Amino acid sequence: MKTTLSHLNKPLGGRLSSLWAQTRRHGARCVAALLLGAVGAASAQAPAYPAKPVRVVVAFTAGGTTDILTRLVSQQLSERFKQQFVVDNKPGAGGNIGTEMVVRSAPDGYTLIVNSVGPIAVNPTLYKNLPYNPLSDLVPVVQIAEVPNVLVVHPSVSAKTVEEFIAYAKANPGKLNYGSTGIGTSSHLSSYMMGQRAGFEATHVPYKGADALRDLLAGRIQFMFATIPSVMAHIQAGKLRPIAVSSAKRSRSMAEVPTVAEKGFPGFEAGSWFGFFAPKGTPESVILALNKSVNEVISVPAIEQQMIREGADPIGGTPAQFGQFVQREFEKWKVIVLESGARAE
Repeated sequence: MKTTLSHLNKPLGGRLSSLWAQTRRHGARCVAALLLGAVGAASAQAPAYPAKPVRVVVAFTAGGTTDILTRLVSQQLSERFKQQFVVDNKPGAGGNIGTEMVVRSAPDGYTLIVNSVGPIAVNPTLYKNLPYNPLSDLVPVVQIAEVPNVLVVHPSVSAKTVEEFIAYAKANPGKLNYGSTGIGTSSHLSSYMMGQRAGFEATHVPYKGADALRDLLAGRIQFMFATIPSVMAHIQAGKLRPIAVSSAKRSRSMAEVPTVAEKGFPGFEAGSWFGFFAPKGTPESVILALNKSVNEVISVPAIEQQMIREGADPIGGTPAQFGQFVQREFEKWKVIVLESGARAE
């Protein structure tokens, strides 16, 4: 019986080439399978953010507006992410100590800061040798709220309107003292702007953080521009009298109180604002996850109404929108700081 093995009649070189081609195709399939398996394993092992507690730094003392808003939002984030967002107060140097600590932190999403107009938009001009640039060394995540400053007076001051307050100040030149939460803060510069625009003089008494409020309540100083949340309860209790707010439009939490601008000073705008920032280099996925969650938190009707009751107007928005807003604020406050001659001690 004759057996035909025709494939053996092929030239040896042809048989080797065919065998090599088959081997290469098989090897490529194996390598591809190994790579897909490795990617799949890595994806399975990569923990979802956050995989551990997140520290949220506040560069001011407990009890102030930054602290109040940070704790409100952080509590909600803890519930949404099923990880603790732990508020850590690191006050000092007008907010610079806490801000620099976050700037120097690992950009991994586990150290964040809720910051405000002073450390971000004012201090780069106010401090000559700031060892970092908050505009480039921090990444804007999301704006939480705008918080107008409200001009409040001690009940010993008879004025009830902007017109009466200005007349009172002019009738008592050099006798009025106003407090602030520090040199170059929005509370300081708001009063400075008011005096310049209205044409009266008063003595600035800078304090550390919320200490100014205690002296205002005691009557040791006569007036100040304070954030609405920090004085809301005292206004409601009749211990302080609101005269006007410093925002471009009336606050939703004090709609009956006029703006300084509408009382004859167009363009007067010197409110505070608050938002989340992360160290430069923080992954975009983390920034977007935080942005999405904070926007959702401040859109919850109960949270939104709570913020408004406490004097904050919820804002939200994208990281890009917040970044553009911060840049505009820096440019605005740079002019005011230079004009005032304010310098950090």
